Amino acid sequence: MGGIFRHVITVAALSIALLALITGTVFAQVSECSKKRHVGTHALDEFTWKQLNNVYEDVGEKHYDEAYDQLQKMLARAGKGSYLRSVLNQALAQVEWSRENYNAALKYFEKAVELDALPDPAHFALMYQIAQLYFMQERYREALDKLELWFCKSPGDKITSSAWVLKASIYAQQENYAETLKAIDLAISMDDDPREQWYQLKLASHYELEQYPQAAQTLELIIARWPEEKTYWIQLSQIYFNLKQDEKALAVIALAYRKALLDTQGDITYLSNLYSNSDLPFRAAQVLEKGIKDGVVEPTRVHWTAVADSWYAAEELENSVLAYEIAGEVSDDGKIDLRRGYILVDLERWPDALKALRDALGKGGLTERETGEAYLLRGMTQFNLGNFDNASADWVKAGRYDRTRDSARQWMNHLREERQRKVL
Repeated sequence: MGGIFRHVITVAALSIALLALITGTVFAQVSECSKKRHVGTHALDEFTWKQLNNVYEDVGEKHYDEAYDQLQKMLARAGKGSYLRSVLNQALAQVEWSRENYNAALKYFEKAVELDALPDPAHFALMYQIAQLYFMQERYREALDKLELWFCKSPGDKITSSAWVLKASIYAQQENYAETLKAIDLAISMDDDPREQWYQLKLASHYELEQYPQAAQTLELIIARWPEEKTYWIQLSQIYFNLKQDEKALAVIALAYRKALLDTQGDITYLSNLYSNSDLPFRAAQVLEKGIKDGVVEPTRVHWTAVADSWYAAEELENSVLAYEIAGEVSDDGKIDLRRGYILVDLERWPDALKALRDALGKGGLTERETGEAYLLRGMTQFNLGNFDNASADWVKAGRYDRTRDSARQWMNHLREERQRKVL
């Protein structure tokens, strides 16, 4: 019993010690943030000021080595005074920054902050610059730590939207997109003229979190501010399409089309397909055909066939025939010509139908079923043109195929009856 009791006491003691450690750490962080800076008023003597002025002139003229050597000499003579040493470390950091020695610049910046002697504006500006440097070096954990320290120590009225953007950017690099959104939303809310890149970061975060309705809302805001950027219209339409909100998807991309923003083959075919999916074949055909004639869409068999199919679905048969004829001209097989032949037979345009069906059979590439139907239709065309012998020959050929055998026999019987009638 005594052993168990001692074990419980030991665990309790360890728990208390751990709690004290955690509490102490939290207290230290709070204390660090709430601690006010108290720095005296300092000024450089005239000689030192002139030396520094010469150094910055060297920097302006890109004489970095001379500036660096002069600062090192000044630092060696600076004694123990924190203010001057802070100023000199800050100047050394600027020299190293100018010649892109960022690790060295970071070392001097941190030394200047560590001395804790500069006035508040310069001190806090250096803290912020340190966070930026870590971010530039892709040391994101350290960048965030330094930026958090700057946030908690810097006066609240000095925290700008740009600082929240930096924080959001760090979180984004860490793939912490929930925190990215919190920070970038704050930045946007604080600024009267938020940058386009800020909204892009917000949008990307919604995408990463698969928050597609929120991404759509963000794109609507972006489009309201930058309506001439085609990419945003496309993205918004595609999000609505993926959310199965087809009417919104079409409305967005159709408006972009009316604004003359769609200027690629992919844009035009996407819009045409949306019209087709929304049972608006007339508009689908109209848009795609215009795209071909304007030189935006390639005049391929696939595209002309899509135009023809849409005109046919819209019951615009004359337009459909014209499109199928063009598609057939760039086709290696007779399938497109066969489709044109069907329509021309329906329209009872027998000479044109005969040419289309001859083209279909002449090019070949038809399936067995299609070949039988082509002979059957050509026989019907020959019959209506009064070419009975040719009609009979085509129906004999159609009779060799299972799918058209019965129809061919019926037409042959009809032909015999017609011939008997003419004899009588």
